[in-house]
Amino acid sequence: MFKFKRMAVATLVAAALALAGCSAGGGGGATGSGSTGGTLTWGVIAQATTFQQKDMRWANESPYGQAVYDSLLITNPDFEVQPNLATKWEYNTDNTVLTLTLRDDVKFTNGETLTAKDAAASLLAFRDGNSPNKSLLRLVTDAKAVDDTTLEITLSEPDPGLLTAITQNAGLVAPADKVDDPATATDPVGSGPYILNTKETVVGSSYVFDKNKDYWNPDHQHYDKLVLSVYNAAPALLSAVQGGQVNVSNVIDRTTLPQMKAAGYTLNESQLDWQGFLIMDRAGTIVPALGNVKVRQAINMALDREALLKTLISGYGEVTDQIFAPWSPGYDKSLDTHYKHDVAGAKKLLAEAGYPDGFEVTMPRVGSLPAAQWTLMADQLAQIGVTVKYDDVQPADFISAILGAKYAMTWFQLQMGPTDWQLAQFQIAENATWNPFHYTTPEVKDWISTIQTGTEDEAKKAGADLNKYLVDNAWNAPFYRPTNVFVSDANTKVQPQTGNVVPYLWNVQPK
Repeated sequence: MFKFKRMAVATLVAAALALAGCSAGGGGGATGSGSTGGTLTWGVIAQATTFQQKDMRWANESPYGQAVYDSLLITNPDFEVQPNLATKWEYNTDNTVLTLTLRDDVKFTNGETLTAKDAAASLLAFRDGNSPNKSLLRLVTDAKAVDDTTLEITLSEPDPGLLTAITQNAGLVAPADKVDDPATATDPVGSGPYILNTKETVVGSSYVFDKNKDYWNPDHQHYDKLVLSVYNAAPALLSAVQGGQVNVSNVIDRTTLPQMKAAGYTLNESQLDWQGFLIMDRAGTIVPALGNVKVRQAINMALDREALLKTLISGYGEVTDQIFAPWSPGYDKSLDTHYKHDVAGAKKLLAEAGYPDGFEVTMPRVGSLPAAQWTLMADQLAQIGVTVKYDDVQPADFISAILGAKYAMTWFQLQMGPTDWQLAQFQIAENATWNPFHYTTPEVKDWISTIQTGTEDEAKKAGADLNKYLVDNAWNAPFYRPTNVFVSDANTKVQPQTGNVVPYLWNVQPK
């Protein structure tokens, strides 16, 4: 048995935040053989927070969960929901009860058959657990087994995002008698394509998984062994790529991409997140100035987004003033450039708001990002009189400090969300995870309600109206949408996953 060190990696984590134990590589190197079999060595930038199903995280940690567990449903690379443990599903007439029919041929690694009882227990455990994504199931009031293969999920109100939620960590299934077993945090019991090899695993450095020979879906098993090697520093990761020690990997520092490409690796690009300032204290609870919309607008006008894009991520991305994704119904291209860089205009707004001499704000800072980045962000605000002070926090405390409403604003990177509803539930709604001050307005509530229960056209218009309102009222100060890059060697093919920072495990395979 081994002990995990808790790390600050969210569903939506920025690559450089993932300070994990340093790794020397894949323990013998990558072995892409050109056919199914061999070993896949995957460079990850986050060590596993836990393997306990109810507390599992996603995004950079999704390969850990997908290796050892199955989810009720899955999505293809284009984010279309497809069968998995559940072969079919349907809602009742008012969309408050979802009934799923499960496979009857799936076994856990302890030899027990997976049933609807296990799925129901897993859903409720996740809803009540400690995952940052537990809010995905906040509308679930009950989950029960009608019989061994029929699962019934009851909602307090319609949830347009439920099917997507149960393709991710919210839908992972463990045995009913194991969901509260702390031993599974380090020795999981699942029905997934691989089994964690606790003897060969070095926590924080290298996680080893063996092929589950009894797995029900061999089409999702492309290798005999999976090694997730953790890298917490760009030089170490670059060295591993140049030395052929990994088949595929995240990228920590985009300035290393030309060297990775020169080493024969393919750059698989996608967009997932927005990066910038989360302005969370919109009521001015701890920093009164931020309760004034003109102050928040001034912060947006102070930002030279083109310079930030070029300097911070080497131009790999697109500047934006909105948090809605280009593929979402509420996206409006014109809002990408709503705020012009205008220092004089920003100062004028601050004066009109009653802060002609500016004000002071404290933000958290982690050492996993270059010091120059923190300096540049502070300098841009200093030009309009906003003085930034930093609290240096440990990576393990970074997210909890933000979600605990300790800071009025912060730099961060968050997932944009595949739909307007999911984005709202994650970042905008009164009880959204990333709205720690629980700020809302009547207009915002009405638009979210329409997105939830309106017709397709009504929901689309509500999403667009909500997006414009958030930009006009400067709920945040986005910098850009960074281009997510996942590299693969000449022996490995990859299909990037819409809605996730890394490909799903089964979409990485030998050529």
